[in-house]
Amino acid sequence: MSTEINERKMRTLTGKVVSDKLDKTRVILIETQKRHPLFKKSIRRSTRVKIHDERNESKEGDIVVAVETRPLSKEKHHRLIKIVEKAK
Repeated sequence: MSTEINERKMRTLTGKVVSDKLDKTRVILIETQKRHPLFKKSIRRSTRVKIHDERNESKEGDIVVAVETRPLSKEKHHRLIKIVEKAK
């Protein structure tokens, strides 16, 4: 599949790679921030998602963009599209 995907239709996730120990799989951390409806305090939530990295090109600490795809395994439902920022 090409990386020229119509990103308006596909759901994308942006997150930081927290684990690259699995072959062709990366674990990314997605942090979201929203306001509490009653107390108006900012609440931070984080989610860990497994993504498919065919060429094992991303490393721990990279910021990546993943797109939703068909289920690739029990826990993998996203595919790596591009690396936004390399780790230092």
